[in-house]
Order: sequence, then structure tokens, then C-alpha cells
Amino acid sequence: MIRHAVKLLASLALLPMLAWAGPVDLNEADAETLARELKGIGPARAEAIVAWREANGPFRSADDLVLVKGISERVLEDNRELITVSAPDRPE
Repeated sequence: MIRHAVKLLASLALLPMLAWAGPVDLNEADAETLARELKGIGPARAEAIVAWREANGPFRSADDLVLVKGISERVLEDNRELITVSAPDRPE
């Protein structure tokens, strides 16, 4: 009985780690990462984000995400805290 309780408590302690999604860089993440980490972004939308980035260059801010067809303000707001945007690489 005690062993079962210890296993249960250990499992419950891990739940917050499983629910945590790390920051996702719109300029670096691949489609699989975007689909896995962002709410409301499935494989098709993730591919659209990558395609937009390839066609238009790096995102300048999280707000640019709504420029991608199929991404609404709501999806942006649901993910704003998870999104980062790295500075575009500049040739030296």
C-alpha cells in the first residue's frame, strides 16, 4: 500500500514538467516542434509557418505570426507566452 502511494506521488510530481512547454523560436523551430509545442497548431499550420518563413524571411516579432494564412489573433494570443523570435542572422 505504501509503495503504491509513493509511486502515485512521484507520478503526480512529474505532471507539471509534462505540461510545461518551452519557448518556441519562430525563426528556428521546425514544423514538428511548432506542432508539438504550440496550442492550436497542428501539422498543416506548422508547415504553413515554416513555408511563410522560407518565402518571406525571418519573423520580426510574435505579432507577425498572424501573417501566416490560417493563424488567427486567437491562436497568437493563446501562444504569446510560448513564442520567442530570435534576431535574424546578419552576414558579417
